[in-house]
This record gives sequence, C-alpha cells and structure tokens, in this order.
Amino acid sequence: MKKFILIIILFYSFSIFSQNYSKNDIKKWEKMAQNITIIRDNWGIPHIYGKTDADAVFGLLYAQCEDDFKRVEMNYIEKLGRMAEIKGEGELYEDLLIRMIIDSTEAIADYKKAPDYLKRILNAQADAINYFLYKNPAVKPALLTRFQPWYNLLWTDGSIGAISTDDLTASDLKNLYGNGDLTGHMQHQNTDVKTPNQPSTRYRETYEGEEILTGSNGFAFAPKITEGGKAILYINPHVTFYFRPEVHMVSEEGLNTYGAVTWGQFFVYQGFNEKCGWMHTSNYTDISDTYIEKLTNKNGKWTYAYEGKQLPVRKKYMTLRYKKGNAMAVKNVTALYTHHGPIMAKRDGQFLSMKSNNRSMLSLIQSWQRTKAKSFADYQKTMDLRQNTSNNTVYADAEGNIAYWHGNYMPRRDTSINWTKPVDGSVKKTEWQGLHPVSETYHVYNPVNGWLQNCNSTPLTCAGENSPKKRDYPKYMTPDGENFRGINAVKVLANENKYTIGKVIKAGYDTKLAAFEVLIPALIKAFDANELEYVKFKQPMMLLKEWDFRSSETSIPTTLAIEWGTRLLPKIQNVKGIVDDEEADQVTKTKHYVATAPASELLAPFGETLEDLKKKFGTWQVAWGEINRYQRASSDIVQQYDDNKPSVPVGFASSTWGMLPSYTARYYKDSKKRYGVNGNSFICAVEFGDKIKAKSLLAGGQSGNPNSKHFTDQLERYTKGEFKDVLFYKEDIVKNAERTYHPGE
Repeated sequence: MKKFILIIILFYSFSIFSQNYSKNDIKKWEKMAQNITIIRDNWGIPHIYGKTDADAVFGLLYAQCEDDFKRVEMNYIEKLGRMAEIKGEGELYEDLLIRMIIDSTEAIADYKKAPDYLKRILNAQADAINYFLYKNPAVKPALLTRFQPWYNLLWTDGSIGAISTDDLTASDLKNLYGNGDLTGHMQHQNTDVKTPNQPSTRYRETYEGEEILTGSNGFAFAPKITEGGKAILYINPHVTFYFRPEVHMVSEEGLNTYGAVTWGQFFVYQGFNEKCGWMHTSNYTDISDTYIEKLTNKNGKWTYAYEGKQLPVRKKYMTLRYKKGNAMAVKNVTALYTHHGPIMAKRDGQFLSMKSNNRSMLSLIQSWQRTKAKSFADYQKTMDLRQNTSNNTVYADAEGNIAYWHGNYMPRRDTSINWTKPVDGSVKKTEWQGLHPVSETYHVYNPVNGWLQNCNSTPLTCAGENSPKKRDYPKYMTPDGENFRGINAVKVLANENKYTIGKVIKAGYDTKLAAFEVLIPALIKAFDANELEYVKFKQPMMLLKEWDFRSSETSIPTTLAIEWGTRLLPKIQNVKGIVDDEEADQVTKTKHYVATAPASELLAPFGETLEDLKKKFGTWQVAWGEINRYQRASSDIVQQYDDNKPSVPVGFASSTWGMLPSYTARYYKDSKKRYGVNGNSFICAVEFGDKIKAKSLLAGGQSGNPNSKHFTDQLERYTKGEFKDVLFYKEDIVKNAERTYHPGE
C-alpha cells in the first residue's frame, strides 16, 4: 500500500511539473534529441555530436544540466537580477544593480531580431534545459521552471567578471534608492580615482586582506621555439572552483570545439578547435565611465543639464521581489537614467551615472563565431566585431601564428580629460567618439622572441622586450599595471627554446612566489638590524634566509611567508605616497611599502604569525601542505569546509604572491586550516599542427554529483599538476567511451 501511495505522489508531482511543457514541446525535443549523440569518456567529459550547430548546443546544455544543473540555473538567476528571491533581502541591491545595467527588455528585443542561425541556437539552449527538467522531475529548480531563449542575451560574455561597474556598487544603490526618494548620500572614501572594469562584487571576496583573484594566465609559443615546429597554447584560467566544466562539441556544420564552457552558456569560452586556440585573461581596460550629472527636480519632474539645456530624465519602474521568512516581499524602485546610462550613486552631493556596454547581441555573436574560426584571418574578423568587453586574448593556430590583444572593446575618448575620475556629464566633450579599431589598440602578432604571455597584467611586458610601448597609445588604454605573476612569467618563458607540451606545462607550474623576493629580504633586513630585540625569531629567520621562494607541500618557509604576508596585505594595498596613483600596481605598491615601512611594522606581524601557528598546531614549524588543503565534500555552490572531514594537501599558493599555478585558499569559521576556493580550474596545453595534441586538467572532476566517480577523480592529479590526455578525435573517444546515449535516455 505504501509503495502504491508513493507511485501516486511521484506521478502527481511529475504531472504538475510537466504542465510547463506542451505535447508539441515534448515531441519537438524528443525528435531533436535523436539527432544528437553524447559520448562520455572515461573522465566523464561529454563529447557532443550533432547534425547542426543547434543540435550540438542542445546536447551541450543537456550534458551541462546532467553534470550540475544547480550552477546552470544559478548563473541565470543572477543575470536576471532575482537572487534575492532565493537568498533574501541581503541580495536586493545586487539585484537592482544587475537590473539597471542589464536590461531584459533589450535582451528580448535582440532575440526577436536575431539572425536565424543565432535564434536556432538560443532556442536549442533553452529547449535542452527544459527537456532536462521534463526528463528529470526529481530535480527541483531553486526558482526557474521554464528557461527562455533570450536568457543568454543577458550574459553575452563568458567571463566570470564580465560586468563592468567602475567602482559603483550595490551599496551606492542602497544609499540612493533605499528610501525610494533619492535622498541617500553615501560617504565614500574614493571619489577621485575610479577602478576601471570592476567585476561584479558577487565574484570578488577579501579575507584577512588576501583577495580571491579572478585572474588567469595565457601563454603562446611560436614554432620557432617549439621542439616540433608547431605553435602551442597554454590555457590557465583562475576562477572560482567548479565555475567551468570541460566539454567538446561537434556538428556537421563545421563546429569542432574543445575547452571550458561557463555553466549555462553555449559557447566554449577558453579552448580550441582544429585550427585555432584562444585563452582569455581578465583586464582592467577602461570600458565604462562615470559621469557627474547635474539633476534638477521640479514638482516631481527630473531633468539634467546638457549643453546648456535641461533634458528630461528617463524613469524606469522596477519591481524587486525578495524572500522574507517563508513569504515573498516586494520593493518598488523608480530608477533614473540620462543618455549616458543609469544614475547609480550620489557622492558628496553629486549624482553619478554610468556609461557601459554590459551586454549586446553582437558580443554573443563574437563569442560564438570565434569558436568556428579556421585561420588567423578568420579570428581577426571576429576581433573586428569589437564587442569582447572584459578580456585580453592570447592566441595560437595551426598556421604557426601567435597573437595577443589587450582588450577588444575600446571607446575613443578626448585625451585631454582624466578618465580615471568621474567626468562632467553636462558637456559634449566627454562623450565617447565611437570605438577604436583593433589596429589602434594594444596588440602583438608573431613577436621575434617567439612567446607571448598575459597574467592579468600590463600589455607592456606581454612579449618581453618586444612588447608594445606605452607612448604609442592613449593613457586610458593602460590602467593595467604589473603583478608578480607577470614578472615571474617573463623570466620563466625566456628560459627555454625547445618547448614541448610537457615543458609548457612545467613552465605554467613554476612554483616561484615572486612577491616574496621583495618582501622576505625586507623582513630579514629588519630582523638583522633589531636581532637583540627579536632574538626569538632567529630560528624561523634562518629558514627564510635559506628559502628559494618556492612553494611546496613540505615547505615550512612557505607557511611562514604567506601567513605573515597575508597580515601585511591590507597595508600594502592601501599604501600612500606614490606620486602617480595610476602606476600604483601590485608590484610598485609592494616595493614602496617595504622601502618605507618601519622595522617594527614588518616584525610585529611576523611575531603574530608565529604565535598563531603555535596556538593552532602547537608549533610554528608547520609544513604548507598541512595548512593548505583541498576539500570537496558536497555539491553545494557555496562549499562548507570542516577540519574534521577528509582533505588533501596542496603545495600551490595564491597568485597574489606571484604563483603561476594559482591556488587561493582561505580560513573558515572554526577552521585551523585553509581550504582552496579559487585558482587553477580548467587548465590545458594544446599543440597545433596536422593533428591536435593536448593535455588538460580539472579541479576535482567533471561532475557536480558527489555520488559520481567523476566528482573527484582528477583530484590527485590536480594536487600534483599531472595532466590527462585530451581525447579530440572520435576514434580515440570511442575507444575510451564510458557511456554513449541520446539526450533524455
């Protein structure tokens, strides 16, 4: 009897859920699924084969949902500005920020006028997710029960930090719109200098001063410096763990692309096809601007000054829903816009609007078209669309070309204006003057040294001595400074002239913590000058004096350096006294700090470090692998970490310290150990030629299901940097097939 009741309940649940889908929907999806074959290899990687590009997209999204539906859904909840509906009032103004800079009505309008091929792809993407939900009624969405084909037009760039808001934040919006009457006034300490291309705050954290970076490394090697005479590309994004899975999509319409795809998107973001490969690194190129708007409110009618006239302010009425206890509450906001963009803040009595390009159909087209480029000329055509708003590109191809582009979407501006500050919105002089053609932006093609690199750093060192010169470009094109990864990469890449895939991986896994080549000598100098006062530091100082600045599981100096350095970071990041703030990058600030800080300011945190280690572990002699751990215990998007649960040691460290294979770990409440949250995720080295040769690695594994053997089957390899072979050709894939099926089977 109990079994019969359970069957009735399951049938009823399935029936209610299925009401979202018509018989025609289901028939269409089932027919489409028969055109698609998914082959899961022995690592769980999905290789999707479809007759058309749309078929391949359908199979890709179905496979993504199988691997981690929660992350697929969450990315779209965020881009819809609806996180507060599941997480509560604390997300309300982040949602408002999203709604103000990403307009869903524009996305819907773009979908309606999209080219036929793009519309077919967008339809296929939504259909696949809906079909997955239909076929898997036990999967309960957090919010979205019917996915729409225009959703992907909200998020047209696969970058983790694709949203540009300068330094405008959800706190600004809360102060301005929180009471619904625009009377808020934010006390902000940084009204003079903005931060270009600031990624969404949801993807940036700071813990005890150590920033969880959303950066990446990209290297390209020309045939002249490779052993096989073929170009090699190294793909090394540093993102939140499990943010991107590894996929392969093939169609009979010329698609054959392998790499990392962001959950919920239909294009390979970082990867390669048979002829070309591309790696994206985030940048701080100035692609958005803040305008001071002179607003006037007369009898409830808002206007703003522009070229001697009063123009009407556009109003946009928004209804934001948020979870409050077991119920749903509503907040209505009347957002104001000038022709520059939304009014985002009021600081020191000045209203600030923002001009940006946070989504566009052309950007999505560019994201797709580059995956099908067959030559350097083809790839250049995609770059000429100039809609890649947040990325640098490191490139290599089968023709033997290597290339680097620093950004792509670059507004042309009046060079007499300081664009690092909010500009006067009442005059025409501050308007953008179209976009720079690619030929006028930072780029390097086939440098004589034979290699290219970018580590979220300045383009002025991307090819060593053969890099572009700052004097040849407008000042607003180079806010990016140098970092210690960039310094390390330039040194490492110049050491070899017969690169193989193995040697490229070895270079990419160089364990030098370059920041401590600056920090530790300053600490030792301070100690030597005050040894009598700090005599108890003598033994750990001896270890640091002998240290080669390399990180490893067994290294005690690595623990001492990072625990001490983390305590210094807030002061380094807020260093004052540098003449030109635009040049105050990570390296400059660090050097300036250690040159000016009193000895006690360096030594006191070191004493705190020793005492803290003794308190936690009974001794300061703690190996880095003992304190720096990897743990993946659940499928939760926000992972919980526990010292009492199994974890494994990791010898790598954060890119903050110049580590190329980044592994950013942090402490959690009541934890004595650090747990990795960000850094190397999907990593790949690919050699082009008559046939593709490639090796790759994922953090943990392909599946988000703890019951799957592919949840952590790459874990041991990941902790050691041991790559697996990429299966690109069908005969190899079939030989190593674990499961072959149509979506829905």
